[in-house]
Amino acid sequence: MAGPSTRARYWVETLGCPKNAVDSDKVAASLVADGLEPAESAGDADLVVVNTCAFVEAARRESIDTVLALGGARKDGAKLVVTGCLAERYGDELAAALPEADAVVGFAGEGALSSQVAPVTFRPRRRPAGVRDLLELPRATPRAPWAYLKVAEGCDRSCAFCAIPSFRGTQRSRRPDAIVDEARALVTGGVSELVLVAQDLAWYGRDIGEPGSLAPLLCRLDGELAPEGLRRVRLLYLYPSEVHDPLVATMLELDTVVPYFDLSLQHADRALLKRMKRWGSGERFVEMIEGVRAREPDATFRSSFIVGFPGETEPAHDALLQLLETARLDWAGFFPFSPEDGTSAAALDGTVPDALMREWLRECDEVQDPITRGARDALVRAGAEVEVLVDGVDDDTGDALGRTHREAPEIDGVVHLEGAHARLGSVVRAKVIGALGPDLVATPIEVLA
Repeated sequence: MAGPSTRARYWVETLGCPKNAVDSDKVAASLVADGLEPAESAGDADLVVVNTCAFVEAARRESIDTVLALGGARKDGAKLVVTGCLAERYGDELAAALPEADAVVGFAGEGALSSQVAPVTFRPRRRPAGVRDLLELPRATPRAPWAYLKVAEGCDRSCAFCAIPSFRGTQRSRRPDAIVDEARALVTGGVSELVLVAQDLAWYGRDIGEPGSLAPLLCRLDGELAPEGLRRVRLLYLYPSEVHDPLVATMLELDTVVPYFDLSLQHADRALLKRMKRWGSGERFVEMIEGVRAREPDATFRSSFIVGFPGETEPAHDALLQLLETARLDWAGFFPFSPEDGTSAAALDGTVPDALMREWLRECDEVQDPITRGARDALVRAGAEVEVLVDGVDDDTGDALGRTHREAPEIDGVVHLEGAHARLGSVVRAKVIGALGPDLVATPIEVLA
């Protein structure tokens, strides 16, 4: 019998958005290529990597707290590396403030983290990869029947509240062949649902001279990978001005692409959106949503909104509440404005008092929560039959957990398949019989795949 492994072990802790999760997975694959193997926990690892988020102040605090906690809990001799957006944005300042970290590594070093600390211990076998190369690194072995797939890095927009372009750079779209190759590897590894992500997904291809190429990419993924086991493609982060008819038509026509529209709306008041350096108005957003619903009544809509942006007034806030009442989004999130260094919004006048911001947030929840519950309860009353991709197990009951097209992984609710013990990755047709908070309860009818 072989003895215990003597290879160094790593642990990657991921904070922030799904795009960070993709980066972490590729960093993990890079470490495996360097000769390391995954640890069962951070406390067992020889190298602990914290992939941080720097989007807003709360995310930065969480990142710092996580670094401090993991630094204090690591085993003797273990190395701690801080990477991701916080490391890229604050660099030397962060390194000076965190003596617990053995290295603070920006994007350009993520592809060869083991070479950043203790090279005698880890003996890296790979040359460092630059920030552009990280997108093309292989993925670690899929751990679930779904996976995020990043199709571009960076962003060309100049939204007043967002600092991401300052440290992620301008948009860099991947070539379609590279995306399809990575998607094929994921599907071969057992992934049934691909979740396409980018800072500005609907802008994909414009920087490589191929504007409007998201729809053709979806056609390729559907045509080439559906026969190999791809069941679903989901799109996250669609800037509303780029959701044109060719893209909508493609999303509604292809069998694998789910009618889930994650629209980055941010607000409803035209003047405030202009102040945010954003496109649109409540009227335009409602027209877009109603147009899609007229073609596909089962389409699902999610968005997020900033509350308390400088200059927001009671009438502007009322316009947001009206949008929520009219658009009747299936899912929505509301976030207090956070002034970020290096953004134009940080210097704007018209600061909204914290107490008023909290009141407005409460009012948004009071309007949206019954709408979200209503969409769920309508499925219960109708005894709707749904297709559920099984991607988990309820720890208490042992029942299978999954998602319909209505639920994005890690963001929305789930479906409890009562009495079912289906394998991960299977697709089950089921009847909705109840609800548990934001979740649905369904009884299995048949296994489809």
